[in-house]
This record gives sequence, structure tokens and C-alpha cells, in this order.
Amino acid sequence: MKFLFDLFPVILFFSMFKWGEGHPDAAQALAQQYLSGLVSGGIASPAQAPIMLATAIAILATVAQIAYLLLRGRKVDAMLWISLAIITLFGGATIYFHNETFIKWKPTVLYWCFGAALLISQAVFGKNLIRLMMEKQITLPDAIWQRLSLSWATFFGVMGIVNLYVAYNFSTAAWVNFKLFGFTGLMFAFIIGQSLFLSKYVKDSR
Repeated sequence: MKFLFDLFPVILFFSMFKWGEGHPDAAQALAQQYLSGLVSGGIASPAQAPIMLATAIAILATVAQIAYLLLRGRKVDAMLWISLAIITLFGGATIYFHNETFIKWKPTVLYWCFGAALLISQAVFGKNLIRLMMEKQITLPDAIWQRLSLSWATFFGVMGIVNLYVAYNFSTAAWVNFKLFGFTGLMFAFIIGQSLFLSKYVKDSR
């Protein structure tokens, strides 16, 4: 359930873009109706409207996620606040300048922020964020915790590079597809690999 909750803005982003791509005139009319006051020049072309609408929906979905958690009295993870700040900044730039380049950079900046947080918290503050999140579920040697944190930081760094490669070498439509299916698949593969690596320690800790 949490996975779907985390993926909620991405799913809506993908769905709105695909709808706008298939209905460019309707997408332009919708963008003109709701986004014209936020757009430089006040005009969105049919080609620009799908990514602008998708970006606006993703921003609203992230706000809705935080509002839901607050209303339920639950803690909002720092990473979700960071995600909101980044998507608002880069998404807002995409809408204002009607330029998809900004929103294409958003995943890279977010992933690199995640990776930097892991590295800085360990090097500067002596705190292993992965350990803080998982130590109640599994007991590991200190060296393995450090390796786990470094592997996640490296993974996020590589994900950011992959995002830029796809963004600059393929069409916006291909990037949108990869944003949902490619990144999700890579994340699943990495988590499965981590689980296999940690399985022997789970057995040993019982």
C-alpha cells in the first residue's frame, strides 16, 4: 500500500500526460483555462499542454499526499517535504516557461538529494539513515550497514544519471514512459538484489 501511495503522483503524471498526448486540443483548452495565469505569455500550445497539465497534477498530488498524512495525524517524512519542494520549483518552472526540460531534471535532483543525504548524514553526523529505518526489522554488522548505505547512495546517483540520459536522448513521451515503468522496474530489481544479499543475515539473526 505504501508503495502505491508513494507512486501516486507519478501514476497521475503518467495518466494525464497520456490523456493530453491523445487529446492535444482538449489538453490545450484545459491548460488555457486553468494554467494561463501561471504561464509566461499566457499561451500553451497543443504540444506543450500535456506535459504542463501532467506537471500541475503531480504537484497537486504531492500536496494531497502531505495533506492526507497531516489530517491523519501521521508523520510526514523529510524526503516527502523535499520532494514537494523540488517538484514545486522545477514543475513551476516547466509551467511558467512552458518548457519540459525543468521537470525532466526533477527526478535527477531528487535522487541526488537522497544519495547526498545518505552520504552526508554518515560522514558529517555519524548517522546511517538506512540503519535508522531498518534496524528494528533486521540486525546487521556495522560494516554491512555502511555497505548498505553506500549501495543505496550509489544507486540513487546512477538513477539520476540514467534519468538525464533518457531525458536528453529520447522523446518526452519515451521519458514519461520510462519515468513510471523504467524507474519502477529498476527500483524493484535493486530491492530484490538487496533482499537476496541480506537474506543470510536475516537467517543468522533468528
